[in-house]
Amino acid sequence: MGLIYAIANQKGGVGKTTTAINLGAFLSENGQRVLLVDIDPQANATSSIGVDKENIKGGTYEVLIDKAAPEKLILHNPRLRMDLLPANPGLAGASVELVEEEHREERLRAGLDTLKDKYDYILIDCPPSLGLLTINGLVAANDGVIIPVQCEYLALEGLGQLVQTLNRIRSTVAPKLKIRGVLMTMFDSRTNLSSDVVEEVRKYFPDQVFDAVITRSVRLAEAPSYGIPISLYDRNSAGGKAYQAAAKELLAKDGMAVPAKL
Repeated sequence: MGLIYAIANQKGGVGKTTTAINLGAFLSENGQRVLLVDIDPQANATSSIGVDKENIKGGTYEVLIDKAAPEKLILHNPRLRMDLLPANPGLAGASVELVEEEHREERLRAGLDTLKDKYDYILIDCPPSLGLLTINGLVAANDGVIIPVQCEYLALEGLGQLVQTLNRIRSTVAPKLKIRGVLMTMFDSRTNLSSDVVEEVRKYFPDQVFDAVITRSVRLAEAPSYGIPISLYDRNSAGGKAYQAAAKELLAKDGMAVPAKL
């Protein structure tokens, strides 16, 4: 039975897509069967691994609106050893179209439930908002949410809002929803602020913050322009090593075998 995690934070620019792609890539290197699910209308996860989002014939929009079978829309990438359920800009209309639908918060979960036996990890890249698309991602995340948090002061404010939203969803449509982990991103060792934010978040979420901290890295920012994750672009860069460590930590938390070379 596969594990389903949402990568979510309503604040933009915190590294959600970067985290989804690079965690997925390093997990797949470990032999895990990984599916990346893009439910962000910007479709950055889709384009960041080399898929032309303007030419997608079907993806998460069809799963949410038409209740299409996701297995028929999945794209396979042998080079990455990671599959993708893509998005395109048309997904922006899904939030409006879903409003009048029954069980609108559960559309994605219904689709992904059919795939749980085919994958070890399903990672859902959520949009930077708390609308219906993100709620679908959170409800579908049977095994929890991974929250990337930028190492800046304002990120703490947004984190509190996200926790309130998770509590509301937990009290209504997803009682088992939990935080699987908080991943600190864009850490700048040159500033005291980054260290202070990490310390505050560890106090707020005792035992839930990843030991791995993702440093600011030009190489991480460059990799999407080549349509590949950091594992293929520059795995020995600071960002590459940080995501390797985060993947290894997640595998250990989930009771999976962790290879020495990962």
